[in-house]
Amino acid sequence: MKRTFDLLVAVPLLIVTLPILLVTAILVRVKLGSPVVFKQQRPGLHGKPFLHV
Repeated sequence: MKRTFDLLVAVPLLIVTLPILLVTAILVRVKLGSPVVFKQQRPGLHGKPFLHV
């Protein structure tokens, strides 16, 4: 029952917010360039590098 409720709420909200997210991503790409999502390589456990997103 909870899963059904979650899906009934989450899917419409995703559909409603998707255009806002797309416009924001396009504006970031135009104004700041690529990539839209910031990625950075950092040292991890024992100095082993990993990609932090």
